[in-house]
Amino acid sequence: MLLNLFGSERESMSAVDTAWLRMDRPTNLMVITGIMFFEGDLDYQRLGQVMQTRLLKFKRFKQRVVRSGTSASWEDDPDFDLANHLHRVALPGAASKPELETMVNDLISIPMDFSKPLWQFYVVENYCGGSVLVARIHHCIADGIALIQVLLSLTDKEEDATVESVPKKARFLAGEREPDDPFMRLYKPVAKVYAGMLKSYAKVLGTSYGLMTNPTKLAELTQTGMGLGQGLAKMATMPADPRTKFKGKLSTTKRIAWSESLPLPEVKHVGKALGCSINDVLLSCVAGALRAYLVERGEQVDGLTIRASVPVNLRPENKLDKLGNYFGLVFLPLPIGVANPIERVYEVKRRMEEIKGGYDAIITLGLLSVVGSLPNMVEQPAIEFFSTKSTAVMTNVPGPKEPIFMAGAKVQDLQFWVPQSGEIGMGVSILSYNDRVNFGVMTDKKLVPDPQTIIARFGSEFEKLVLATLMHTLDGPPDPELAELHLAMLRMQSTP
Repeated sequence: MLLNLFGSERESMSAVDTAWLRMDRPTNLMVITGIMFFEGDLDYQRLGQVMQTRLLKFKRFKQRVVRSGTSASWEDDPDFDLANHLHRVALPGAASKPELETMVNDLISIPMDFSKPLWQFYVVENYCGGSVLVARIHHCIADGIALIQVLLSLTDKEEDATVESVPKKARFLAGEREPDDPFMRLYKPVAKVYAGMLKSYAKVLGTSYGLMTNPTKLAELTQTGMGLGQGLAKMATMPADPRTKFKGKLSTTKRIAWSESLPLPEVKHVGKALGCSINDVLLSCVAGALRAYLVERGEQVDGLTIRASVPVNLRPENKLDKLGNYFGLVFLPLPIGVANPIERVYEVKRRMEEIKGGYDAIITLGLLSVVGSLPNMVEQPAIEFFSTKSTAVMTNVPGPKEPIFMAGAKVQDLQFWVPQSGEIGMGVSILSYNDRVNFGVMTDKKLVPDPQTIIARFGSEFEKLVLATLMHTLDGPPDPELAELHLAMLRMQSTP
């Protein structure tokens, strides 16, 4: 601990959290944005009491960030006032979805005030006969898994729960939705040992940025313990993602959109019928929606693959109840060039299988630890290097299985948007709640000014997959070519 000029303590920020702090730039703010939709009115005064009792027990929400050279620290805000962070607002006009979209679009392009703790909540009291809570929290405070759990700690399972009935201490566990969820399952054994691995191979990770530009030197490391050398070599030689409408020079203005939710039981049934996971199904729908957007704008998509950077939870057992960032990234190639919906979901599954057992997530977490300790002039090129490898950030977070309440109001739905780093201009967020699945898309206005046209495609892509699956579940897995023929015939029949 250090002391500031006023004698209060400062706590050093971890290298990984520092890396996320320093990724903040006008073209990509490192802020996670979420929305809670409520049935009926949300009691503003009662919500304030809930936040005082439950949110502010996490000291990060009363601390501001202090930067010094290559490092950063947390210190208590001597002028902390909840009123500076909890706001009551009203939407203009019809106070419906377009007005709420405009409000969120305006907020997501506004940098945080670093003289105060890096979070803001907005209570919208007049949305479609109910209320909305918009939350903005800087990524350096915690990763998405932890922040979702923080928000859930403000909620109750019963409508009449008292403010004082504080829930049990949150344990930031992933994998509550599905045991076969690959993003949560594949790296669970790895998460238990990753800390020791990073320590054992600190020299490899510590020099990794320089090695990225020297494939010959990297070749010497391909036999280094537990596959870390191979993983570094693969990242170093991975080509940049192709230029499409989704990738290019960024602006300082973002746009968001969110979908009508899909029924989670139906997604499960389709996955079971095809022998695929829920994520295989959902990511296939995402790939189909992105493909359709490019096709409509005249781009050639045959054989096209673009990568998504997918966060993977690596939170070890002794950090389950802590804030901070404990995740790495894997690079998932999305088969945009595959038109057949069933062939596409099988291709997603195949590519997910190739990721299993790799060390990309551990390596990227280790590299974040390294670059967060380096001068900014070294960190920024490293961030740019990684961001050229992906077109989008794509995350999938399991939410509560049952309805929840906040300050006595029932939460009708949940939504969030993941930030992007470097020159990545798109984020796709998937969140489940109460047997429903929601999609959110954030894009750079200069590249994709109309993310609503992408989000509208997710539902139709899932419907295509459901239809094709239902036609061929009696005699085993469907034949992709035959399913595409049936779909073509149905499209012709429905065309006037």
